[in-house]
Amino acid sequence: MIILRRSIGVLLGLMAAIVLPGTPPAIADEPGAEPPKVELVLDVSGSMRANDINGRSRISVAQQAFREVVDALPDETHLGIRVLGATYPGDDKEKGCQDTQQIVPVGPVDREQAKGAIAGLRPTGFTPVGLALRGAAQDLGTGGTTRRIVLITDGEDTCAPPDPCEVARELAAQGTHLVVDTLGLAPDEKVRKQLVCIAAATGGSYTAAQSVEQLTDRIKQLVDRAKDTYTRTPAIVAGAGECAKAPLLTPGVYTDRERFSEHRWYRVAVRPDQELRASISVGLDRPLNRDYGVLLRATAADGRELVRGTDAGSGRTDVLSAGLRWSATDPEEEVDEETTDEEEPTATPTPTVCLVVSNSFSAPGPVDAQTPGMPVELTIDVVERSPAPNSPGLGRGWLLLGVLTVAGLLTGLLAGWLTRWWVATWRENS
Repeated sequence: MIILRRSIGVLLGLMAAIVLPGTPPAIADEPGAEPPKVELVLDVSGSMRANDINGRSRISVAQQAFREVVDALPDETHLGIRVLGATYPGDDKEKGCQDTQQIVPVGPVDREQAKGAIAGLRPTGFTPVGLALRGAAQDLGTGGTTRRIVLITDGEDTCAPPDPCEVARELAAQGTHLVVDTLGLAPDEKVRKQLVCIAAATGGSYTAAQSVEQLTDRIKQLVDRAKDTYTRTPAIVAGAGECAKAPLLTPGVYTDRERFSEHRWYRVAVRPDQELRASISVGLDRPLNRDYGVLLRATAADGRELVRGTDAGSGRTDVLSAGLRWSATDPEEEVDEETTDEEEPTATPTPTVCLVVSNSFSAPGPVDAQTPGMPVELTIDVVERSPAPNSPGLGRGWLLLGVLTVAGLLTGLLAGWLTRWWVATWRENS
C-alpha cells in the first residue's frame, strides 16, 4: 500500500505539472511611486452630541472608530485628519462657517499623536462641509496618484455657499483624481441626498453607518481602497465632433468631459503590424434616467466601423466602462492613411484609426445635463499585433487544445498502468 500511495502521489504531481499554469511572479512596487494618500474629515458640530447610536453620542462613536482605524492603518498609507465645527461655540454664523482645521497633517502617521488629537474633540459649532472639502483637497495636494477624502457627518451643510455638492463637482472638473466618500451618521433624507450628491460627483460612495462596527469597518475599507492608485495623472484632452478634427493621441491616459447624447472623437496612429487597445470609463456624477449606456467604437477615417467595444462592468454603480482591441487582420480592414505637408513624398504614411465615445444618458427633472459634461477617462495603448487578437498567444486555441490532449493521454496511460498494477498486487496478496 505504501508503494501505491507513492505512485498516486507521483501521478498527481505529473498531472499538476502538465495541466496547471505556473504561478505568476510577484511584481515589485514601482520605484518612486507615490504613497496612498487619504484624509478623514470629521463633523464636530453641535448636533454630534446626540445620543442616538446604541445609546451613545455620535461623536463618541466616531472617535472610537477613528482610533481603531488609526491603529490598523497600513504603514505605507499617508493619512491626514481635518475637522469642521470644532472650535467656535458662538452664534456668529460668519465666524462659525469658517471653522475648519487640519489637526493631523497628511503624511506618515504618529498614531499616539493622532489618537490624542481625536480624543480632545468636543461638539461645538456650525457645519461648513463645502469649505472643509476645499480645505481637504488642498491638504492632499497634487500628484500622480488618486487621493481620497472620507467625510463623516450627521447633518447637511449649514453654511452654503459654497454648496458642498457644487464644491465636489468643482474638484472633479479639475481632473485631479480626487475621490470623496461620504458616511452619514443620521437617518435623515436631506442629509442622505446631499451626501449621495457629493460622492457621485467624484466617483465615490455613500454609506449610512448606525453603529461603531459599521462605521469602523467602512472607514477601514475606504482607507484600504486608497492603495488602488494611478501611477500618473491623466492628460486633459478635448475630443472633437468629427474624426477629421479629432486630436491625435499617443499611448497614455486621458481625461475629458462628454455631454448627454454627445459623440466625442479621437484619433490614434496604428501601423499594420500593431494592435490598438482602448478603454473608457465614465463617472456617473449626477442622477440619471434608467436604461443608459456608453459605447466605444473604432472606425476608419471614412466612417467604416472596424470594431465596437464591449461593456466591462466594474461592479460599481458610479462608473460605466467599455473596451476594445483592433488590428488589421486582412486588407479589407486597412484604414485610411494620413500624410502631412512636411513629410517627404517617399515617406510611408501611418494609418489612423478613429475612436468615438457615445452615450445614451438623460437626466430627470431639473438636473443639469450639460455643465460640466460627464467625466470620461480614456486609456490608449498600441502594442505589437497578436497573430490571433481574440486569443493572444494560443494560436486561436489550437495550442491549448494540443496541451490538453497530451495531458489527457498521459493521464489515461498512467491511470491505466496504476490500475493494472494495483489489481495484480491485490490478486497476489489474496
